[in-house]
Order: sequence, then structure tokens, then C-alpha cells
Amino acid sequence: MFPFIAMLFFLSANAQDKKKWDVNNPDGPSKEVTFTVNEGTWMNLDVSPNGKEIVFDLLGDIYTIPVSGGEAKVLRHNFAFEVQPRYSPDGNKILFTSDAGGGDNIWMMNRDGSNAKQVTKENFRLLNNGIWSPDGQYIIARKHFTSGRSLGAGELWIYHTSGGDGLQLTPRKNDQQDLNEPSASADGKYIYYSEDMYPGGSFQYNKDPNNQIFVIKRFDREKGTIEQVTGGPGGAVRPQISHDGKTLAFVKRIRTKTVLYLRNLETGEEWPVYDKLSKDQQEAWTTFGIYTGFNWLPGDRSIVIWSGGKILKIDTNGENTAVEIPFSCHVKQRITEAVRFKQNLNTENFNVNVIRNAITSPDGRSLVFNALGYLWKKTLPDGKPERLTTGSEQEAEPSFSADGKTVTYITWNDTAMGAIYKLNMAAGSKPVKVTTEKAIYRTPSFSPDGKWIVYEKDNGDIIMGVTFNV
Repeated sequence: MFPFIAMLFFLSANAQDKKKWDVNNPDGPSKEVTFTVNEGTWMNLDVSPNGKEIVFDLLGDIYTIPVSGGEAKVLRHNFAFEVQPRYSPDGNKILFTSDAGGGDNIWMMNRDGSNAKQVTKENFRLLNNGIWSPDGQYIIARKHFTSGRSLGAGELWIYHTSGGDGLQLTPRKNDQQDLNEPSASADGKYIYYSEDMYPGGSFQYNKDPNNQIFVIKRFDREKGTIEQVTGGPGGAVRPQISHDGKTLAFVKRIRTKTVLYLRNLETGEEWPVYDKLSKDQQEAWTTFGIYTGFNWLPGDRSIVIWSGGKILKIDTNGENTAVEIPFSCHVKQRITEAVRFKQNLNTENFNVNVIRNAITSPDGRSLVFNALGYLWKKTLPDGKPERLTTGSEQEAEPSFSADGKTVTYITWNDTAMGAIYKLNMAAGSKPVKVTTEKAIYRTPSFSPDGKWIVYEKDNGDIIMGVTFNV
């Protein structure tokens, strides 16, 4: 019985020793840096329902300022990356995206930054771009999916503010074309969002932003149907519906400019209101959105949006003027020293841990292989590897003759290109060049009688070149 109790004690003590990782309190020495800024990069913002306050993110922290501008008040300041704040419909709470729990999830706090709590508990399909339902009881957010390629695509999910597993709202057509940036109409009927509709069914790095990449769609929560609202040349991203539900603000690419547009949802008319926005990310991966979050001021006559490092108030009532809302932000950042291990990358001698093209001689007594670009021979089972040649060209893909007396292999030189060589395995022998023409040669092999060498000739590519391959 005693050994069993001792084992339980050991396992319990071991479990207690495993300290839970705290994102906001990493181990190791750190220092605090402070500075003041009056501009910021890629700032998501929102306007309070009463129109008196702006909340925004800066360097992963969350601040507020009066709508007229001024000195920023910090609401969330810590190691966690916290962005995309959104006021609740009554203005008493703020949603935001935070990785304080170990991965991106939607959190909620009081308007003054107190009583922050994690709402969603996803640990694999992470969430961002959270918004409120008009009744303040639910949140809609983008859930992130990946598969064979890195940054993936999204779906819209709805969660109760008390938490839970949530329900899927929109389908995901694949794992590479994004769906993002939800915006809810004030009557709660529609959820507007952006979706990548570029032809091909996969993410591409050479997309044309002046063609259509993204469109704006809306999901009807009553009928469960989806329809496209706008798109076309230059695409359409980051929808933000007006308070009265009649006008949709969105972002569009016009040649080299990113432009704030409006659409009359009753007539279908669209027009630009500001053409000096910072560049959107339509051609890129859009995990956190294609443009930063913005919103209308009450009355739907102006929009508050980030651009060029500044917070701007843009008139939408015909004048289309932009006025800077000035702010100053006293930033404090605690920087923990990175974990570093000393590496000596220039030693004269080192162990080779990877070999390639290994072949065993027909009599089983020796091994020839490629390491560090050259051919080596090792007597089996425990001989010391030795270079087969003394040349400087890259050597690869060796092959023995049937009698084991000769090896053929290929070489590569960026100027001379490729060649095929053969080498008698007797001590003191020198390589003999078999080919006379430049080419990209591959996988040479002796005929059974040793009189011929069969090989492949590569067509080349943008790396190796395409000349001398006809």
C-alpha cells in the first residue's frame, strides 16, 4: 500500500509544481518604458451611444478620450494584446478582443475599465471583431479557422453575454477565403459583414484590388438568408450601418486610394466621402479585419475613423470635410527580456545531424551520402566519414555501379550549371566529367554492365533558370 500512496503524493506534488502561465505576468526580468504619442498605427475605435466619448486601441492597450479630443485615459493596460473595443447599446460596457486567457477571445468590461471578464472560452478556433446585438444580450464575433495553409478564414458566431458554446450564423465556404467585420443593424434584423469572393476558391498573393476581392453581404436573422449588398470593382469592406439603418458606410479601393464610401440602402446609390484613408488590406491575410473599426456619431451626419495615424471626424452630409480629433496618449509598456541562448554559428568543426542521398555499396561494406553539399564515404558499420572529392561544386545524388567499383553523381555550379561525373572508388582516383553540355542533370544511374549512364534532365524553374534545357 505504501508505494501506491507515495506515487499519488508524487503525482500531486508534480501537478502543483506546474505553474499556470499568466499572459500578464510572464517570468523573467523586465523594464518599464514610457512615452507620449499623438498618433497611432491601425487604431480600432468606437463612439459611445451618447456621442460624448471615443474608445480606441493603441499598442495593444485600450483608451478613451472625449469626442472633442484631449488626453487619453487608459482603461486596459497590461501584457495582453487587447484591441477592437465596442460600446454596449446602453453605453455601460465595452467589448474587446484579448489574449489574456491564452488566446484571442471576446472579453467584456465596465465603461470605466473595471470588472473585466472573459465571455467566450475558445481555445482553438479563436475569436475577434466582437460586436453587440441591439438588445445588449448577445455578441456576434468572427471565429477563425485554419487547415493546410496558415492564416485561414472565418465564420460569424453568436454568443450570450453570459458565455456558452455559441451558435454559428454564417457558413464558411473554405479555409482560405476570409469572412469578417460584422456590423448589426439597430433593429437587430441584419448582420452585415465582408467576405472574400475572389475567383479560384483559395487565398492568392497576386490578387487585383481594383477588381473585386471582397464584397459586403448581410445575414437576415429572421429568415436565415444571406444576400450580397455591394461589391464590384475595388471591392467593399468594413461595413458599418448607420443608427437609422438607412445608410451603409464602407471602405473601397479606387485605383491606389482607399476610400470611405456610403450607400443608400433604399435606392442603391453609392458615393465617396473621403479618399485619404490609410491603405486597406484587401490583398493580404485579414485575420483581424481589412480596415480598422469605426462608427457613426449620433444623428448619422458624421463618422469617426482612424487614418494616417490620426482620429478623424468626417462629415457625411455633403461637405465631406475631415477634421482631426486631437489626442495625447501617455503610454506605459513593461518589456520583459527575451529568452536567449548563446549560439556559436561559426565554429570550425561541428556535428552534421542531417544526411541525404545515402546509398549502400553492393557488397554492403560502405555508405556514400551527401552532407553539406558534398559526397562522403563511410566504411560500415563504424568507420569515420571522409570526403570523396576535393572539388568546390555542389555534389549530390550518387549511384553505385553494379560491381561497386564506381560511383556516378551530379554537380551544380551557378555559372557552369550542372554536370554528371563518375569516380573510381580506388584510393587516389580523380573524378571524370562525363557530360559536355550545360544542363540541370538529375539521378544518374549505371546500366547493369556499367557501360552506360542513364539520367534525367530537368526543365528548370525560376530558381535554377530555364536556359540550356531544350
